[in-house]
Amino acid sequence: MARDLSKIRNIGIAAHIDAGKTTVSERILYYTGKTYKMGEVHEGTAVMDYLPEEQERGITITAAATTCPWKGYTINLIDTPGHVDFTVEVERSLRVLDGAVAVFDSKEGVEAQSETVWRQAAKYNVPVLCFLNKMDKPGADFKMCVHDIEERLGANPVPVQVPIFEDHQYIGLIDLVKMVEVVYSGEDMGASYQEMPIPERFSEMAAQYRRDMLEKIADFDEELMDLYVHEKEPSVEVVRRAIRAGTVSHRAQPVLVGTALKYRGVQLLLDAVTYYLPSPADVPPVSGNDPKSEEKLTRSADPDAPLSALVFKISSDKHGDLFYTRIYSGTLKSNTRIWNPNRRCKENITRIWEMNARERIRRDVAQAGDIVALVGPKEAMTGDTLCDEKDPIVLESIEFPETVISMSIEPRQSADKTRLAEALQMMAREDPTFTRRMDEETGQMIISGMGELHLEIITHRLTRDMGVDVKVGTPRVAYRETITKTAEAEGRFVRQTGGRGQYGHVHLRVEPRAHVPGAPAIEFESEIVGGVVPREYWRAVENGVKEQAASGVLANYPLIDLKVTLFDGSYHEVDSSEIAFEQAGAIALREAVLRAGPILLEPVMKLEVVTPDDYVGVVNADLSSRRAQIVQTRHHGKTMHIEAEAPLAEMFGYSTTLRSITQGRAGYSMEPKTYLRVPAAVFKEIMEVV
Repeated sequence: MARDLSKIRNIGIAAHIDAGKTTVSERILYYTGKTYKMGEVHEGTAVMDYLPEEQERGITITAAATTCPWKGYTINLIDTPGHVDFTVEVERSLRVLDGAVAVFDSKEGVEAQSETVWRQAAKYNVPVLCFLNKMDKPGADFKMCVHDIEERLGANPVPVQVPIFEDHQYIGLIDLVKMVEVVYSGEDMGASYQEMPIPERFSEMAAQYRRDMLEKIADFDEELMDLYVHEKEPSVEVVRRAIRAGTVSHRAQPVLVGTALKYRGVQLLLDAVTYYLPSPADVPPVSGNDPKSEEKLTRSADPDAPLSALVFKISSDKHGDLFYTRIYSGTLKSNTRIWNPNRRCKENITRIWEMNARERIRRDVAQAGDIVALVGPKEAMTGDTLCDEKDPIVLESIEFPETVISMSIEPRQSADKTRLAEALQMMAREDPTFTRRMDEETGQMIISGMGELHLEIITHRLTRDMGVDVKVGTPRVAYRETITKTAEAEGRFVRQTGGRGQYGHVHLRVEPRAHVPGAPAIEFESEIVGGVVPREYWRAVENGVKEQAASGVLANYPLIDLKVTLFDGSYHEVDSSEIAFEQAGAIALREAVLRAGPILLEPVMKLEVVTPDDYVGVVNADLSSRRAQIVQTRHHGKTMHIEAEAPLAEMFGYSTTLRSITQGRAGYSMEPKTYLRVPAAVFKEIMEVV
């Protein structure tokens, strides 16, 4: 039986850390009947935070997926982390979702990670609903939040609900679409509520907000515009249709209010998800390329169309890896073989699971619009496409930020070396922002990630979950190398040892390239004409170039932001080989970089500190001592928000220092922003160590 795609919603919950995302998710599970006991983050009982690390720390580390019913709709929900070290989970979730709920702390407004999440949603054209949470918190400020969303995010917030207060206490909300007061009874954990006439003392305020709402959304619906112009009252259906049109087209963001911890506003949020966020049928067809011709292709959300699906997450499980996958078109059945064009191989699909955090329900079939977990693939990686071999397509992959911090790691028992290598390989497969490499000079294993907490969680998982006791070195900055000018060099690899020899000869040109976050570190192209280097060896040259670039030239840090062009060379009909041209490419790159003004780059972090006014001076002084540049400051009540940019090398241990100088009253968030040239004095120190 054909499914009604209009009744499906694929949504994510995303926000700054501690805004209450997981609490919102837990309430959704309870009200939709997926759980019968309300989980609490602060008690370590949240269903969506099921890892031991998450329960102990009270934070979300990995995106958890679940499917729940609501008034005839199916909602596929992903709860994402708020901590910036795990931003990859937000990135890959938003890549496959049709809509998002951005949760804000009503006292804090738009925070640093709120901006990051908003940027990621815009990057993947994901429509957003805003939920102003924690309205019961002292200092909650509805107007400030709406203003922040407009000013700091460049959005068009449209309040469809407003909170009401008595004696500075949050008592409920007014629904501006239906023009009623929503009153909750406290006995049944918010499961029931009543719609009442708006009290006289709030009627004028509600009427003004209603006028503002209609004025903002009239542009999105002709019938509403006509009624608005002629001062006639529109129906609820017309108003909802206009809000939906504005939301789906990214021209408006409905704003809802509530307090998830106190059970208020979550059912209305679920209603808004069904009213205003798009179904798989409402979003544009997914686009990709033909793997053979590079021709642009599209796939619509049709169960009868050729299969196209994207693997957006891999999770290791004692019963085998789980491949979290969004089905964009077609139908996928268990116990079938499908094509992976990225790896050019067939993959077996032995089982299909519908996920509810760590629980699972077996499915025989998944169709367009579904988000499911697959068991069986062997070669697939995060970002790979799965499709019909007869109608292949490669969907746009997922971009991941570069790692910014590294440290050495080794097992305490030499017998655990193999187990450690296998565990690290598995983690790198799960997490594209975690990498590991062997330092050729010291023989140490070096792991890299997005921050101190990221690497701390990984080492805890190794010890606790995998039973590998490890020793780790002190965290180190993941510097990068680049060039400042164009240069050319020759690479020649010739060996003659009796019989067939080795011959590879190339000329390369290197040029600086502007830094683009998420872009490949090295861009390689060939200008060879006339066959002086046969086409069959170009890929070998590229491989040699990229291997050398990964090891660096100046101080053994990876090279980034350069374009490498193969423009000349020669070959030998008998002695030339791929290995010879790989070596020639590496030799030429090394020589060209040394001629191109190589420099070291350091990761610079975007930092936001929130401190009481009393400590602004001491916080600013400390930031200055860390080579930080203050970008702007904003007053909010009795606190100051300080935005700055600071080198990561100077920020180790900052949380301890900040707590100390502010008596524990200030907080901060930090995320990678860019790479900048290392100052001369720091460069000298680094080179002395190398």
